[in-house]
Amino acid sequence: SGLLLMDTTFWKLKDEGLLPNKYFEVDFPMIVTRKLLTIKSKPLLFRPIMELHPEDTLQMDSHMLDSKRYAIIGADLRDLSELEEKLKKCNMNTQLPTLLITECVLVYMTPEQSANLLKWAASSFETAMFINYEQVNMDDRFGQIMIENLRRRSCDLAGVETCKSLESQKERLLLNGWETASAVNMMELYSGLPRAEVNRIESLEFLDEMELLEQLMRHYCLCWATRGGQELGLKEITY
Repeated sequence: SGLLLMDTTFWKLKDEGLLPNKYFEVDFPMIVTRKLLTIKSKPLLFRPIMELHPEDTLQMDSHMLDSKRYAIIGADLRDLSELEEKLKKCNMNTQLPTLLITECVLVYMTPEQSANLLKWAASSFETAMFINYEQVNMDDRFGQIMIENLRRRSCDLAGVETCKSLESQKERLLLNGWETASAVNMMELYSGLPRAEVNRIESLEFLDEMELLEQLMRHYCLCWATRGGQELGLKEITY
């Protein structure tokens, strides 16, 4: 059941035949330790990694697993020298086009720390796309209540000032080395989904507070930025 709280994107991509050249996952060492224990104890999770890694060179310790197509690394994204060292150890190829995804990560860093991470990413890869999912419109009453509720649970959003608006989200990306930047709130994104997909989503769990869901989705956004990749059409990716 603990696995339900953890990202399973690697296995989904493998099942769909959509794996990239190599999939890297980074989380705090404590989380990685828990995930590795789960992976090792579940053949359905461990076998797919070994199927793609026939050589007897799998590296694994309590905070890291490195195989041919999948690596999971325990590191703190605020410590960029440690992060870079561990990624190099797992043979990250910065010459390949790279997609970087963060999900409710940057908001927990100070603006300076997230800016440093974005600068590092923009300068490390010649061709890259960065996708970020997190809060937005946090200056209004709903946003302030959300911040207060989290603070009461000892969860401080250290980077919330960069989540004021879609413009502030885009500006952060452009100021830190990215060539293009776009952003859309999740309500707008949800409203643009095909009706069949909306029906499928809404049938998964009964929801009678649609107004509350809409408010919540207006306070989360998807942002994306690109660097290089003109020949791949990266700059033409839009919503």
